[in-house]
This record gives sequence, structure tokens and C-alpha cells, in this order.
Amino acid sequence: MKYLFLLVLSINMISTFSQTLPVNQRSLKKLAKVMSGEFDSNEQADLDKSYYHIVLRMKPIWKDRPDGYWFYVEQAVESSQHQPYRQRVYNLYLRDDTTIVSQVYELRNPTQYIGAWKNDSLLGIIATDSLIVKEGCAIYLHKICKKGVYRGSTPGKECLSSLRGATYATSEVTICKDRMVSWDRGWNDQGQQVWGAEEGGYIFIRRKTLK
Repeated sequence: MKYLFLLVLSINMISTFSQTLPVNQRSLKKLAKVMSGEFDSNEQADLDKSYYHIVLRMKPIWKDRPDGYWFYVEQAVESSQHQPYRQRVYNLYLRDDTTIVSQVYELRNPTQYIGAWKNDSLLGIIATDSLIVKEGCAIYLHKICKKGVYRGSTPGKECLSSLRGATYATSEVTICKDRMVSWDRGWNDQGQQVWGAEEGGYIFIRRKTLK
């Protein structure tokens, strides 16, 4: 628990005392490389039983497209990797000289793509007309440290959700070279949290790169 406390404290201090730094196409390329990979929350789950051991895979797709970087994303409880609870496509692109956007898409018939992060034939059948944009759920990222630390979130209450009685969801993300912290929460009309971790985000440690 001490390890987790110090990690989150250091990230919060970086955010508090750093101003937003400029970004460009080179910054975008470096961030895309950091996001490409296999991550898990095993260490956090071992230290705090209120967190699950989650495996997160982010596999680059459509590498020749000129509109930023694209990923197939799959997230599952480690013991049930054949039944992922989240499958998405992300489009990472430069919005302006201080902001990088990660646009989020759902997939039509997502079960047909399970395991696509390790199966090029499945990746090959993902088409743009199979994507459904999640309006209001994009993450707006800002560089907060010269070493390449990014922090961002969804805007306000724009990401609608009906899961477990929620009316909207929020996502906060911090991305570092070897890990990312992701805190997804659902809120009802009264602003009460109805799902998601309560004490802080999930800490995903990078295990390998996916190219």
C-alpha cells in the first residue's frame, strides 16, 4: 500500500506543479509508442484486494492512415481473458499545440474480435464501418512533464452511461513511460458514484510492447 501511495502522490505532485507543455507530431508519435503494449494491474491487486487483476492490451492497427494513430484495445480480468469486459478502438491524434485527443469507439459485434490483439487475421477484418463513436467520451491529454508524462480526462458530464444506474461516466488518465493510471467512474443524476474504483485509479504496469 505504501508503494501505491507514493506512486499516486508523485503523479499528483507532477500535475500540481507543472504547467501544460507544448506538443507536436513528434510528441504524438512518442505517446503512441508508449501506449502500444500489454499492461496489467497485478501488483496493485496483490497489495489492495479492492482492485482486480486486470490485463490491458493496446495493439496498433491501420498504421498507414494519415489521421493519427489507431489501436485495438481489449481489457479483461486476468482469470477470464477469453471474456473481455471492454473492447474499443482508439484514435490518437493531435488537436492543437497543447492537446492530444484519444477518441474512443465501440465495435459492432465485438465478440468476433476477441483476441484480435494476438491474431492478425482478426485485426484485418476490423473496418471503419464497424466503429461506433462514443460521443463525449474522448480523452483530452496534456503533457505535464518534460519526461513525457501526460494527463487527461473526459470533458464534464458529456460521456453518457446507463451502466448500474449511472447517467454519465468520467475517465481520468495519466500516462508515463512504463505505466498508466486509469480511473473510470459512473455517476447518477445526483452526482453519486455508482460504479468504478473508489480510492483511485487502476495502475497498469507495462509488461511488453505490441507492434
